[in-house]
Amino acid sequence: MKNVLEYKGYTGSVEFSADDKIFFGKIIGLRDVVTFEGETVKQLTKAFQESVDDYLESCKALGKDPDKEFKGSFNVRLTPKTHRLAAMKSAAMKISLNNFVERVIAKEVLEQ
Repeated sequence: MKNVLEYKGYTGSVEFSADDKIFFGKIIGLRDVVTFEGETVKQLTKAFQESVDDYLESCKALGKDPDKEFKGSFNVRLTPKTHRLAAMKSAAMKISLNNFVERVIAKEVLEQ
């Protein structure tokens, strides 16, 4: 099961508020926060696509890159046991821990 919407290379989160009886989400990976909502899956999907289109048009008019910049580095917090096992595995593979983590993440996100 996938709990995201995809359109034009953009991904939107999908959540449900039982209190408000509404689906809602936000577009992931943008420089700005862009949200959308709908009472049905069909309405939610339409609102998501319209939000992507509107945001892209606004960025184009402003001469702004819509995508959030990713520098390629971030902190990862692990349990000491997981950290130790990952360090041992990467050493056995004769690669750095950074390279090991990159490989594991790449495998997870690229092989879908």
